[in-house]
Amino acid sequence: MRTLKELDPQGKRVLVRVDYNVPLQEGRVRDDTRIRASLPTLERLLSGGASIVLLSHLGRPKGVDPAFSLAPVAAALEGLLRRPVRFVPSLPSSEATRAAVAELAAGEVALLENVRFEPGEKKNDPELARAYARLGEAFVLDAFGSAHREHASVVGVARELPSYAGLLMEKEVKALGRLLHHPEPPYWVMLGGAKVSDKIGVIESLLPRVDGMAIGGAMAFTFIKAAGGRVGASLVEDDKLELARSLLDRARELDKPLLLPSDVVAAQEIRKGAETRVVPADAVPEGWMGLDIGPRTREAFASALAGARTVFWNGPMGVFETPPFDAGTLAVAEAIAALDAYTVVGGGDSVAAVNRLGYADRFSHVSTGGGASLEFLERGTLPGIEVLGGLTPEEVAP
Repeated sequence: MRTLKELDPQGKRVLVRVDYNVPLQEGRVRDDTRIRASLPTLERLLSGGASIVLLSHLGRPKGVDPAFSLAPVAAALEGLLRRPVRFVPSLPSSEATRAAVAELAAGEVALLENVRFEPGEKKNDPELARAYARLGEAFVLDAFGSAHREHASVVGVARELPSYAGLLMEKEVKALGRLLHHPEPPYWVMLGGAKVSDKIGVIESLLPRVDGMAIGGAMAFTFIKAAGGRVGASLVEDDKLELARSLLDRARELDKPLLLPSDVVAAQEIRKGAETRVVPADAVPEGWMGLDIGPRTREAFASALAGARTVFWNGPMGVFETPPFDAGTLAVAEAIAALDAYTVVGGGDSVAAVNRLGYADRFSHVSTGGGASLEFLERGTLPGIEVLGGLTPEEVAP
């Protein structure tokens, strides 16, 4: 994988794909974690004498939509980078944008408008990729959270310019590669979230490699129902029941523990202050939904993790954004943070739990990619890695 070590940025205008898909509130950036993660790459390029043109997406706009403008991000980046950041409001592919970035001097930074305002972005339109390429003389991919997308600003432009991995891309690949190729046993994986379908590939890929796996969140109810449990009104993917049964059978064949919740916190509605009950996970009353793992499950998951030397966690254990259904996710975060182990967390709500508790520095690696980290662990590569030359075993050595 080509890296910044191979790029002499002196006097070059460098196009950098970053992941500034950050939450906004009342026109301001609410969480700047992803912006901060890009700073080492930007500072390396600027200190090397480059000017920088930044590409990013924000949200899922349907065409041009001011609600998804990156203008507030430019203001936040300016404060973090401690130098002016020119926001270019025209479409990235336009002649107006090309004229604006042509004026950049060494040490100057421009952030372009949301690439998803471009109709050809998600289609990886070759003409759009060529328009992006005309904005710079080299391309750096530092948006690990988008590296699983074959989009014009990720893969397309990389084929048009000399292209390199940024420092964040390197860091992510190294951290996740260790989980695939060099995990120290005992190795446990904790998975949560809503849908089994989002995690099928990573479950199938990791089951043979791990010493145990625990599943919480709404996706657990598909497994519980597949095993014959009664789940009330809990979220279930009925079209994935057969698959869940096959995964449970596969875990038994491999003699690997696949832990499911024994109790859950249930309610009849997802609302702060709603009446709750702790009930057996396989006997949720009719009209009630399991919305978080229960106290016995929290203890069981923490007990399973005790002594682990490698842990990967992706996905909340309940409806994390609505207290009191966040307790299970916070308990798992605390249990993993207390370990003397190599620990990696990825996925929005899991990372939010770690940040809320102030535990980010107690994890070995906090990934900026949710879907990207899962796909990397499933396949061992990503489209954004392949276009930069792919990986050798040495690149993922601990």
